[in-house]
Amino acid sequence: MFNILMADPISHEGLDVLQKSEFVTVVGDTGLIPEELKNRISEFDALLVRSQTKVTREIIEKAINLKIIGRAGVGVDNIDLDAATEYGIIVVNAPNGNTNSAAEHTMAMIMALSRKIPQAHFALKNHRWERSKYVGVELKNKTLGIIGLGRIGTEVAYRAKGQRMNVMAYDPFLTEEKAEKMGVDYGGFEDVLKQADYITVHTPLLKETRHMIGPEAFEMMKNDVHIVNCARGGIIDEAALYDALVSGKAAGAAIDVLEEEPFQDHRLLDLPQVIATPHLGASTVEAQENVAIDVCQDVLSHLTGDLVKNPVNLSSVPSDILSQIEPYFHLAEKLGHFLIHLTKDVPEEVNIYYSGKLSDVKIAPITRNAVKGLLQRHLGSHVNDVNALYLAEKKDITIHENRTSTTKGFTNMITVEVKTKSGVRRVSGTLLNGLGARIVRVDHYSVDVMPEGHIVIIHHQDLPGVIGKMGSLLAKHDINIATMQVDRSDIGGDAIMILTIDKYLEKDGLDELKELEEITDVTAVDL
Repeated sequence: MFNILMADPISHEGLDVLQKSEFVTVVGDTGLIPEELKNRISEFDALLVRSQTKVTREIIEKAINLKIIGRAGVGVDNIDLDAATEYGIIVVNAPNGNTNSAAEHTMAMIMALSRKIPQAHFALKNHRWERSKYVGVELKNKTLGIIGLGRIGTEVAYRAKGQRMNVMAYDPFLTEEKAEKMGVDYGGFEDVLKQADYITVHTPLLKETRHMIGPEAFEMMKNDVHIVNCARGGIIDEAALYDALVSGKAAGAAIDVLEEEPFQDHRLLDLPQVIATPHLGASTVEAQENVAIDVCQDVLSHLTGDLVKNPVNLSSVPSDILSQIEPYFHLAEKLGHFLIHLTKDVPEEVNIYYSGKLSDVKIAPITRNAVKGLLQRHLGSHVNDVNALYLAEKKDITIHENRTSTTKGFTNMITVEVKTKSGVRRVSGTLLNGLGARIVRVDHYSVDVMPEGHIVIIHHQDLPGVIGKMGSLLAKHDINIATMQVDRSDIGGDAIMILTIDKYLEKDGLDELKELEEITDVTAVDL
């Protein structure tokens, strides 16, 4: 018999999954303060939480019988994953339970925005008959631009086509072939901005997606565009959205998420052409039931010896094997993260080559870390060690592992290679005794770069004065160079310069570097 603690309220439909089993007993004790939870956790084999309960390292250290933690929702930021993994406790969540709910809410917001339903409702409830004031627009034959075609974005696309809208989508993992198969138009980010009558965002909130819809984006858009955000506050620059609405560039906006929740700045919400809801995308009875059922089923499966569907942390590896391969996890992830910044097209195939001593060890966990690094740039922290290969498959990316005893001068080496329609990019790394992780090759160039901090990769012509011009420009932006690596294909030919710098190089500095005539490409990477 297994004892399960329900520390946060969970839907009854989910609990029924557990209570029907003869193997478990569920104890409901919600609202425990951390000290109380720490004192009681040793009694239980499983813990169920939502977002309220914080499962800290201190609590996990006391959980001597705990085998699994179930989070009834998408995020796991309230759980110390490192501590759970260290103590052999698996963590599961429910990433798919709210997909339909969020997609439906997006379409409801688009329709309400188009027909001005909230404004008309408010007027009528205040005894004002203002029929001529609330003339709307039809969705038929309008173009919906979807930025981010993951689970929710895909469901929105299908629903919009049902309204006879034209759908154009941008996603860093979307190919023309996949778009054609789905019946949507394929476009780049700027294409969507320029051609859409309605724009809805469905990306994670990352450094690269924060304020991706800002002043420059609004300048590219059609006049009278409609903006929708039911994803994450911060993807749309709210100040820029306010200016676009006040100027008349944007006809209206529908917002379910804000940069600050609860909100502090009322200006945007006070505009009559804005409709808003308080982060209700997943707030349906069915969504709450679905996430509870999914996570409770996984908890029961794990306790009774079956496989779980939605693991979040690394599956346990025997300690003797883990001690051999764990130092390479960090290196593999950094190589993947570094390489995806150099890849300008949609990844179709990933090859990972293990050389030297690595050809004799268990490489699957290392591969997962490399793929995690590749995917996290566009998918965010949702990608983890366990689901990385599954998500790559969903994005139609083929993963191959290769072993060889040839090391080209290194005791061990990992090479990650990405194939796209436009070509092949690769990066190699190793662990040096006493010095740690190093990037030792980028494509055909030899380098020696520590994969940490702020890095700038510059492709340029091997001509006198290039380094001086580059250094002067960075100095103008108060950027100090920590290290520099330079290699070339031949004298006067193509060359690469890799800099580590002391602080982040902003977009205007990158743009100025790109304008130097000897420089062919500049990429900034934060590792």
